[in-house]
Amino acid sequence: MSLTVGIDPGSYVTGYGLVENNGREIVYLDSGIIKVEKKVSRPERLLQIKKGMDKILKKFNPVDVAVEGIFVSKNVKSAFSLAEVRGVILLSAAQAGKQIFEYSPREVKRSVVGMGAATKEQVSRMVGKLLNLDHKPATTDETDALAIGFCHLLRISGKLGGLL
Repeated sequence: MSLTVGIDPGSYVTGYGLVENNGREIVYLDSGIIKVEKKVSRPERLLQIKKGMDKILKKFNPVDVAVEGIFVSKNVKSAFSLAEVRGVILLSAAQAGKQIFEYSPREVKRSVVGMGAATKEQVSRMVGKLLNLDHKPATTDETDALAIGFCHLLRISGKLGGLL
């Protein structure tokens, strides 16, 4: 069995999704968000994210931490901000002694939906089906984090093409 937390980094909302391969299937355990205040300084937001990650890692004690990799779109400032958040997440995981894995957004989408250009709605819908969710997560940050965790468990199980 392999317990993994997927992390979808965000400057104001960071999603987490806890999934496990129980030997037969990948199952949902928990998900949520780390939400930080917009009106506080950037260093304070990073500290809030670090504390939130520390709590998640302590509470669930996953074996692996799977994090979405950096992607650069047209807004370089956003990419730098996201890189800072990822740095805090990686620091928290490393300090907790966790194995860290990184996946590109396209790779995550391909693993869950079957195509790297999938929309957030398609990812959300497929995550619900693949993990047999009896509820719809409150944010796409949660479903993206679950998708990242799912992608990781597929990768380490050798099922590179996904379950589709």
